[in-house]
Amino acid sequence: MKSLEELKQIRERMKDKVALREGANDTRIVVGMATCGIAAGARPVLNAFVEQVNSQGLAESVTVTQTGCIGMCRYEPIVEVFQSDKERVTYIKVTPEMAERIVREHIKGGRPIVEYTIGAAEK
Repeated sequence: MKSLEELKQIRERMKDKVALREGANDTRIVVGMATCGIAAGARPVLNAFVEQVNSQGLAESVTVTQTGCIGMCRYEPIVEVFQSDKERVTYIKVTPEMAERIVREHIKGGRPIVEYTIGAAEK
């Protein structure tokens, strides 16, 4: 068992990551975390988005959260980006490696990555 002091230190280290998963910012990154998403690798994807939002200095303006089933299991892991003044963008078959580019180009740069989206898969 951890001592009370060790538990407090763990809590402080994890505070930033937990805070990113809550909130009402203008930009939300939502990762599908139902059983199908988790089985397809959504947990490391969620963690990668939290890390990228932190490392790219967006913690104050971007919320990373999770949801249940999005309804398109064959495309998991699915990540949806909601921005208050734009249409929702749905990314499919997302890997942790894709998170850095999505945050850099879409969230920071304002340019969705079309080849990662559900629209590209339907063509």
